[in-house]
Amino acid sequence: MGLLQEIPDDTIQLVVTSPPYNIGKEYERKLHLDQYVEQQARVIKECVRVLRTSGSICWQVGNYVETSSIVPLDTVLYPIFRNAGLKMRNRIIWHFEHGLHCSSRFSGRYETIIWFTKSDEYVFHLDAVRIPQKYPGKKYFKGPKAGQYSCNPLGKNPGDLWTIPNVKSNHVEKTIHPCQFPVELVERLILSMTNEDDWVLDPFLGVATTIVAAIRHKRRGVGAEVVEKYVRTAHERIHLAAEGSLRVRPMERPVFDPKDAGRSLTTAPWMRPSSPSKQAVLLEKRSTAYKVKR
Repeated sequence: MGLLQEIPDDTIQLVVTSPPYNIGKEYERKLHLDQYVEQQARVIKECVRVLRTSGSICWQVGNYVETSSIVPLDTVLYPIFRNAGLKMRNRIIWHFEHGLHCSSRFSGRYETIIWFTKSDEYVFHLDAVRIPQKYPGKKYFKGPKAGQYSCNPLGKNPGDLWTIPNVKSNHVEKTIHPCQFPVELVERLILSMTNEDDWVLDPFLGVATTIVAAIRHKRRGVGAEVVEKYVRTAHERIHLAAEGSLRVRPMERPVFDPKDAGRSLTTAPWMRPSSPSKQAVLLEKRSTAYKVKR
């Protein structure tokens, strides 16, 4: 809060952050949910104050979990932004394919980014974040444009469901932080919602992913972090990003498909020609056990 209170009004073009989820990670003290919401409200109020009229706030959150019951944090935080006079533009689904494996419910494989603006006159550059068309050769088949290409040559709108790998142990960006978000996730927000030289703020900075993304695209970044070891890592990453030597996953890289890479792990051992017949017998027994009697 100390940093936020020092920032003048109407200074920041984009606030983007992933706050603690109040689930007892090493960088947070678990609170009662009502206390957590009050804490978030104080930070959000300051973020709204420092935000430009043309600015945006992007709050990336997951679920709060208590006694095996989940509470989607975007649903409990939404009223705070609404009561502050902000307008919601998108609820973006960030889908990833790796995470904890649950046994008593379906495993969580997405989180959300709730995007708000301060006014109707906000910065938004769609062309900067377009992605390849699914059918680039598609043409109009009737009407005055018949025979012309029907898609935008710059690519298509990425929509509100983004499949971007999360930062796990084998990710090129992995640091000591247990829950860092990927640079390319922030890059898409920065490129679409800011201009060069604009200020980007992250009030829960972690290991400086937001500032790294800002530097890579000629924006200026500022943030706050209270865990000393994360601050040290943040300094290192910012320095490397400024030099242009920080390793990150490129935005344009497709999601890794192990089948395309010819990985042997994608073939079940019992499906190989050389597999023992006992395995086939076991699978047959399982199949029979699951049949429904009519």
